[in-house]
Amino acid sequence: MPMAVFTFLEAFDFSGKTILPLCTNEGSGMGSSERDIQKLCPTAKLAKGLSLNGSNVQNNKGQISAWLQANGLI
Repeated sequence: MPMAVFTFLEAFDFSGKTILPLCTNEGSGMGSSERDIQKLCPTAKLAKGLSLNGSNVQNNKGQISAWLQANGLI
């Protein structure tokens, strides 16, 4: 994760909140992002993240919609 995301997560209290990680990459997937988020926000609920190939993200509308639906956002 970029350091700006670490700083953001450290600055706020996410107790009782649900965090839905979303990232783009070119092959590294979620990396250690989910583990890092859980360490930084131990009282938050961490949902399964979505990792998309950045150079092909424009073709992932169906995958994004399914992820949002599975998490009750649409």
